[in-house]
Amino acid sequence: MFSVKSQKPTFKSYLPPIQTDVKKTIQTPIKKLEPRLLPGEIVVNEVNFVRKCLNAESSQDDMWGKLICTNFKVSFISHDAPPKQRFQLPHHLLGEHDIPLTCLDQVVTVNNTKGKKKVLGSNQKLKFNPTELILYCKDLRIVRFCFDEAGPESAKKVCLAIAHYSHPADLQLLFGFEYQARRYYGSSDEQVNGSIHRGGLQTPLFDCPSDWDREIKRTGASEWRVCSINESYTISPSLPEYFVVPVSLADQDLKQYSCVFTDKRIPLWCWNHPSGSALIRMASLQQSDPLQQRKVDQRIWTAITKSHPQHGEVIRSDVNKILPNIQEIQGAFVKMRQISVTDPFEESEERWLSSIESSRWLEYVRAFLKYSAEIVYLLDGKNASVILQEEEDRDLNCVVSSLVQLMLDPHYRSLTGFQSLVQKEWVMSGHRFLDRCSHLKKNDKEESPLFTLFLDCVWQMMNQYPAAFEFTEIYLTVLSDSMWIPVFSTFLFNSSKQRAEHLMEFAKNKGILVSEEQLLYFPPVWEWSQQFSIKDQTLFNNPMYVGKAAACIQNGAVKTFRRLKHKTYSATLHRAPSTLRNGLRGREYTLTRRSSLASELRPDFTLLGDVVDSLSERFFRDWFSQPADQQGLLIPQLLPSHLTLWKLYFLRWVPEACIPRGGPITAYQKLSQLVDEVEILQSQLRQYKGPSPASMPLSIPSGPKEGQRRMYFKASSPYDTPKTPENLTSSFPFTPAGNLCRHGLHGTPISKFLNGAKIWLSAETLANETL
Repeated sequence: MFSVKSQKPTFKSYLPPIQTDVKKTIQTPIKKLEPRLLPGEIVVNEVNFVRKCLNAESSQDDMWGKLICTNFKVSFISHDAPPKQRFQLPHHLLGEHDIPLTCLDQVVTVNNTKGKKKVLGSNQKLKFNPTELILYCKDLRIVRFCFDEAGPESAKKVCLAIAHYSHPADLQLLFGFEYQARRYYGSSDEQVNGSIHRGGLQTPLFDCPSDWDREIKRTGASEWRVCSINESYTISPSLPEYFVVPVSLADQDLKQYSCVFTDKRIPLWCWNHPSGSALIRMASLQQSDPLQQRKVDQRIWTAITKSHPQHGEVIRSDVNKILPNIQEIQGAFVKMRQISVTDPFEESEERWLSSIESSRWLEYVRAFLKYSAEIVYLLDGKNASVILQEEEDRDLNCVVSSLVQLMLDPHYRSLTGFQSLVQKEWVMSGHRFLDRCSHLKKNDKEESPLFTLFLDCVWQMMNQYPAAFEFTEIYLTVLSDSMWIPVFSTFLFNSSKQRAEHLMEFAKNKGILVSEEQLLYFPPVWEWSQQFSIKDQTLFNNPMYVGKAAACIQNGAVKTFRRLKHKTYSATLHRAPSTLRNGLRGREYTLTRRSSLASELRPDFTLLGDVVDSLSERFFRDWFSQPADQQGLLIPQLLPSHLTLWKLYFLRWVPEACIPRGGPITAYQKLSQLVDEVEILQSQLRQYKGPSPASMPLSIPSGPKEGQRRMYFKASSPYDTPKTPENLTSSFPFTPAGNLCRHGLHGTPISKFLNGAKIWLSAETLANETL
């Protein structure tokens, strides 16, 4: 072999060499896309090269990445860097593109080339390779993925896995059980299970007699006592182990009377008015011996009468005959959901508002507020005890009893008080969260958004009396979203007994040592640090709130709210000052509210059946003629102009409704900064101790530490120009980008199908479709 001598180049360049950035020329290695998994979470299936649709009009901004299905969530991990100037509330359990499986309402697969589509259910087969996956979520998101470059078989498998795991057949297949079990086996400093762990939780859970005792003392219900006859759920499977009954009723009598009521649900005490009247809820009487029914009814009636200091009147009201049923509420919500997110956003305001009106959702919100206000009159105006009767006492009564107490007692308008109200009147009273939220296989007859309806009613009152509530609408929205995260016990069970039985059975299957006294710890949603940082939790704080601290028992003394005497029909009706304190936001921001209900008082507040009298009209007319006392009785305004759409909940995912640097959040930001500045000045004043001796320099007082500041938006420096953050929108702290892709479906074979659907897509609607 001959060696070949390399020749010198003959071309000579007279141009200077191009300056290149060495760092830019080096190709960065493709990162491995791995999901962030929680303890007990496993990957079930995944597919690469998936496109997530972000823009409704074009695909230029779409993201490419990996779509993953775990036993907890649907997760999308992007190859691309997140877009700038976008805000998403950071979550400890979920990423920006994660959706809990229990949040999925429908899983729709599409094949554009063949014009096929199918709503997938659990254990169903898919006869075509999907080119698109559309996820309809219970929090009103619509998320769309395209499989343009993905393997067809992998795409099909991940779609089937999502459909299968989103509606399991058994409660213990929900991720929360595995998650809490793995936490039990975690490191010693994190181990919380095997013992009743409360941490720094301030919200009473009402699962022990002491919580009920404190509530009795707080409300001054001296003629009522804690009853323990249902320990180990020996009487009723849907009642809590401990509840409150009249002192004059013996345990043995209560055991005997329980057989007369539906599901043996003995009447439950809810709340006591300072004047002595009580709010009670009960199930209907069973169809049995009429003589026995009358006897039991009379004994219960007499006991409630004796519990009143003046032996006042007792009035019973049947909520089933007055309010819409759960199917009607579900139907209204389905229509509302259709209008809000599925139908194209109407440019014509009149047409869009008429569609909302035709859904009847706001009509039902008004019906519950109106009925609750009438119960308030009976308790506060007539000084009568009221029994709310419902067939099972587990649905409509939860809404009404909560709203009545919210109107009457300012303690429940504080953050801790509101959480205790939900815990007492919903969780421990046996509301069927498992069925109503449809966490397992879908059952349209059982599903109903009663808790969402209640939160909407609360928001309506917050919107009218913004200074009376310690929490914000962001808190209400986040609380609603927490229903779909299956790691909290609050919204996962139909009753306390069901919770105890399943936790005991699961612990035994996993070899976890527990007892009847010490169950596997399943935390309530009120432990917000499991979801959000301390800083992000400050979004729950209302800067306009002027209320006092929650009433409590200190050194044996009761600290509670008081009202001044007012006229003859109420021993406790408030007498507000002559000037409007704390602000009242009405339709025209007027100081008085005579025009709100006084002119149409009779149609808006007409009492039930035989309790109609002129005193009720005087009661409401007098109240609305005075400025509102934010720490006293609150009655909602019920004219159509006063009840509006809860935009943050219903429209937060709608891009057309998203206002950059606009909406109520801008006022919230300014007020938060102002409150933060005031609190800094107050802290500095408390630290200032006057001039120092001549030999020592003056000390500069400092404000509160960063972790102790209550407001999310901090006061700006005196040298900075105040400005609105660029990522602030009317949807804050949520972003519609990538969470609503209805317009992107136009031009595809499925567009006609989706646009023509009169209701939310359902398997029944598609039953006759050819696949």
